[in-house]
Amino acid sequence: MLDARVDGTVVSTIAHPSLRGRRTVICQPLDAEGNDDGTPVLAVDPHGAGLHQRVILSTDGLSTRALVGDPKSPLRNLIIGIADH
Repeated sequence: MLDARVDGTVVSTIAHPSLRGRRTVICQPLDAEGNDDGTPVLAVDPHGAGLHQRVILSTDGLSTRALVGDPKSPLRNLIIGIADH
């Protein structure tokens, strides 16, 4: 699991079939102090997190693929919660 911040929404005219109709966001991983830690990642967002909200990411691709119902889905990150300050 990772703490992260939502930095944007991905918009595409062509997408993998498992991602159609699903919100995909760009998340910046954060360290314990809330500073950027590494490169941004893409994640499926079933909770509707807002821009710049802190979220908890699961990096377990199995749960993401189970959510979208496709064992060959290209995404492995899933927002599993919105962090409360």
